[in-house]
Amino acid sequence: MFLFIGLISLFAMGGWAADGDLTDLVNPRIGTGGHGHVFFGANVPFGFVQLGPTQHTRGWDWCSGYHDSDSIIIGFGHMHLSGTGVGELGDVAFLPVGHTRQREARFSHDDEQVAPGYYSLRLRQPQVKVELTATQRTGFHRYTPDNDQAVMLRLDLRQGIGWDGLVAASIKQESPTEISGFRRSRGWANDQRVFFHARFSKPVKMVELQGDTVALVQAGSGPLLVKCALSNVSVEGAKRNMDAELPHWDFERVRDEARQAWEEQLKKVRLIRAADNTDDQLAVFYTALYHTMIAPSVYCDVDGTYRGSDGKMHQGGYVNYTTFSLWDTYRAAHPLMTIIHPERQADFAMAMLAIFDQQGKLPVWHLMGNETDCMVGNPAIPVMADLALKGFVGDKQRALKAMVASAMLEERGMAQLKRYGYLPFDKDTTYETVAKGLEYALADHSIALLADHLGKKQDARYFYKRAKSYRHYFDKKTCFMRGIDSKGCFREPFNPFRSNHQHDDYTEGNAWQYTWLVPHDVHGLVALFPSEQHFIHKLDSLFIVEGDLGEEAPPDVSGLIGQYAHGNEPSHHVAYLYNYVGQPWKTERLVRRIMDEMYRNDLDGLSGNEDVGQMSAWYVLSALGLYQVEPAGGKFVIGSPLFAKAEVCVGEGKIFTIVAHNQSRRNIYVQKATLNGVPLTRSYISFEDIASGATLELTMGAEPSSWATQKKDRP
Repeated sequence: MFLFIGLISLFAMGGWAADGDLTDLVNPRIGTGGHGHVFFGANVPFGFVQLGPTQHTRGWDWCSGYHDSDSIIIGFGHMHLSGTGVGELGDVAFLPVGHTRQREARFSHDDEQVAPGYYSLRLRQPQVKVELTATQRTGFHRYTPDNDQAVMLRLDLRQGIGWDGLVAASIKQESPTEISGFRRSRGWANDQRVFFHARFSKPVKMVELQGDTVALVQAGSGPLLVKCALSNVSVEGAKRNMDAELPHWDFERVRDEARQAWEEQLKKVRLIRAADNTDDQLAVFYTALYHTMIAPSVYCDVDGTYRGSDGKMHQGGYVNYTTFSLWDTYRAAHPLMTIIHPERQADFAMAMLAIFDQQGKLPVWHLMGNETDCMVGNPAIPVMADLALKGFVGDKQRALKAMVASAMLEERGMAQLKRYGYLPFDKDTTYETVAKGLEYALADHSIALLADHLGKKQDARYFYKRAKSYRHYFDKKTCFMRGIDSKGCFREPFNPFRSNHQHDDYTEGNAWQYTWLVPHDVHGLVALFPSEQHFIHKLDSLFIVEGDLGEEAPPDVSGLIGQYAHGNEPSHHVAYLYNYVGQPWKTERLVRRIMDEMYRNDLDGLSGNEDVGQMSAWYVLSALGLYQVEPAGGKFVIGSPLFAKAEVCVGEGKIFTIVAHNQSRRNIYVQKATLNGVPLTRSYISFEDIASGATLELTMGAEPSSWATQKKDRP
């Protein structure tokens, strides 16, 4: 069996989740099997360096570079992604080897140790113990050979994960203890550049140099430590990063500091368990919280300099970030971060606005200074609007200008949207028109909200109108969102179960899943149905009906309950829609079921890709008993808390407290509620309530109640 550092002990029932470190509750192996695609290795929260084992890319499940089913390592790379559906990075990889021809090493998971900020593996051929830890921009390696033998390392710049392909590289030995270089590659990121500087704890000799891409170096007998700093600017920038972050050679100190950095972030949420909360639930919760803090990643040198989307050097007086998986993360990950990481939100906004200045639009899916244009819609717009409306954006006028400009482009179907008021499938050659159109509608509503807030009435009217474009796709006969052509005819033949990614009207889903993607105007969606009761019946059916998705269905359509697909993001808000029609008890029952069935303390513990924190953020928010359905505006719908009490640090010394009296596996239904001691009859609270440090108390019971069922109490 592998050693999981800090295995969970049994805690006193009814007490705090942990008397010791919360990092002891994190199991980084969750999601390393199945389709989780999580990063597995050593890093610090939001760090640029993500140092860990990299394997051969053997298929979709190796997008992060590592899958638990595999037993061969090709290097310990300094850059990885977590939970994505496309493989990339893997840059600057070291591997201990026994001879110059060795390019990979077999290993056993029994020989791995892992904890937040630390990874270790005892290799058997060669017989070397590998230990890894990290600062934000520097990876720290310790290689300890058996029997005090010499250590030989292979530095391979040809290596990459998934789509990554080498364009150019260089390696230079600057001194007996220093090697520097750069790597330029093309893949998901069209032009990725990383510079590195490695320092060794003792002199190494160059055993072999294979062109500009592979070096084999050997040190004398005994342990060898390596510090390797990265920069997206220059080798000199990498050197400055190392000098600032890691000027010493104390491996244990860095490992402890990395662990403490994780502890400081994890303790922003403190839980008191109910009598029947399990150790596995605590492990799932704190691992989920851990997974939400792998990205966005810091993307600038210690002096603030970074390479922008225009290829030029910039220094903006803020911390720049990259890895914005916005189609995924606008739904829960970013709303969660506005609660627990308020200190980072202004920098997130500045980073996205800088991207706008450099490339002419807000990011879509931004990676290492490159726009990938991955997925559909304008997902940065709801994030930017949410940040502005919550008070994290200093220049809201600038934010609105960037949002409007991004929504008025001619690309990715927006030309047809402006011409027809929707996206006709016969005028769009790239398919996915329903998914695109629904995503554009919710982004347009976010623009309208901020424009309204700023008194820009003309902009508000225009984008409120465009936000209603979702109505065009709704077929009143079938009550599904369907592809429609420029003459107003729905696509035929039609099968609401079938899914053919990038070759039909939806993105990684089908009509059953996409009919509900109107989170910005749920009541408007309800009004399209013959009656509210008809809407409820259709929503009930979503969680029951079975059907054949077809041979072409993508693996993303996973975690199914009926046709509800928790393994993919467009479904994530759907269980909370019952609150909008006066049936919160159905939300309460469903979110508990989803938490129980779709999240486990196991290798295959996620129902789909982690997707850079989104899958885990859904769990964290839902376990606290809240979810932000509407993409911008800060209204948090109440669900069913999983723990007896949660204390959430919301910044400036304030604590938001959620108490669930009588909470248990049976008592999942809210009977009554108070906010700061005042009776609360509505099934939602505002972001301002949370950020002010309010106390929300819920009394739970085993049967549905009439709480929050009146129209006036709905979101």
